[in-house]
Amino acid sequence: MSSRRQFWATVTAAADRSYSKTDPDATFMRLKEDHMRNGQLKPAYNVQISTSNQFVVNYSIHPNPTDTNTLAAHLDQYEKSFGRSLKSITADAGYGSEENYTMLEEKKIAGYVKYGLFDNRQHRSFNSKHPFSADKLHYNPRGDHYICPIGQKMRYIGNTINRTVTGFLQTARMYKASNCSKCPLNGACHKSKGDRIIQVNLNLERQKRQADELLTSQQGIQKRKRRCFDVEPVFGNIKHNHKFRRFMLRGKQKVEIEWGLIALAQNIRKKAA
Repeated sequence: MSSRRQFWATVTAAADRSYSKTDPDATFMRLKEDHMRNGQLKPAYNVQISTSNQFVVNYSIHPNPTDTNTLAAHLDQYEKSFGRSLKSITADAGYGSEENYTMLEEKKIAGYVKYGLFDNRQHRSFNSKHPFSADKLHYNPRGDHYICPIGQKMRYIGNTINRTVTGFLQTARMYKASNCSKCPLNGACHKSKGDRIIQVNLNLERQKRQADELLTSQQGIQKRKRRCFDVEPVFGNIKHNHKFRRFMLRGKQKVEIEWGLIALAQNIRKKAA
């Protein structure tokens, strides 16, 4: 049951904070489909749905434009509606983050969730174009240092901690090279001035390896293929075939009701077909 749940957002990048006089609950977003074609920010909501065989089984409305920050609330909505958690989910790279991977681990949900560079890393051409990236450097666990492309040690110099907008703490270890100015690969190895410093988030790298294992398995490949023709046609049918491109009501509570009616109509049409 839960293995068929998928997630897709209708809108993307936008301002972090905004205020609309016509709908204070909405957020100004740069929509994918701009009928005026001038790139203006417009008040909008980020709609998330879960589907099973193109039936909408769960939906949630979010004022934040970033898909990454919608997954936790969307799963909470599912658990409230069905009284239980999922066993697995399938989602695209918009949801791949350390915070989401950690949440899925805590909930014991198998996450077939891509991260940002997953698709690129499946092609040899991408790997050949980035031979000096941090993930390709050799790590010596005994000495806790990396080896730079010319064989010099990159020593550990401390940690850096980043707090996301949701308050999640990300910790990365920093390693610094020495004498980059005299290196024959200077400029090709890295573009920054001074000695090269790399940041390694050990927890996130572990989670990415786990995601790779799931996504490249036979079951993972089937789930990725299924996501494309399960969830995306639902939005296509609603937006293109039935011309629903904007909400008529204002306020998050009313918008949730409006989208609920749209989802119900979608399911009835699917059942009738």
